[in-house]
Amino acid sequence: MSERKDLELIAQLVPQGSRVLDLGCGNGALLALLRDTRGCSGYGVELDDAKVHECVQRGVNVIQRNLDEGLAIFADQAFDVVLQLDTLQNLRNTEAMLIETVRVGRLGIVSFPNFAHWPNRVSVLRGRMPVTKVLPYQWYDTPNIRVGTFADFEVLARKNGLRVLDSFGLQNGQAVRRWPNLMAGTALFKFERA
Repeated sequence: MSERKDLELIAQLVPQGSRVLDLGCGNGALLALLRDTRGCSGYGVELDDAKVHECVQRGVNVIQRNLDEGLAIFADQAFDVVLQLDTLQNLRNTEAMLIETVRVGRLGIVSFPNFAHWPNRVSVLRGRMPVTKVLPYQWYDTPNIRVGTFADFEVLARKNGLRVLDSFGLQNGQAVRRWPNLMAGTALFKFERA
């Protein structure tokens, strides 16, 4: 989730002046963009040493922490928006993290590789796991511990009492609103507690 156009599309979902928590913030590019263009403040959470260093170089507040440990260090409704971009598929307890997201923040925004994207379906039909720009790893060395689809997240959100406020796919820096489960490599959802 590092392409500038994708980050700009996501930034538009974050209300001006929001206090933001970015879980798995990577190099801090989105938090820096939100700070510089939307007047947002907040923190990133990142485990990787090199990425934490890049955040610091960008002037982004960052906490080094393993997200599998949960968000107990944050108070209820401490943030306006909690971001999980390209993070959810790497976590051991996806459901618990979604519930924590709406406990810690008023709004949640998540993105993840959409395994139902048509090139992925073709790969599976050919008997191989997909390797794409969004899913660039071989099956044996992927950091993703689970795969999901646009449609799967809609079911999970309903099951956990989350109201989807906006959803679309991302493909080549463009929002995909028509048939995103088939036509987009990345799924994106903005939600709140119902």
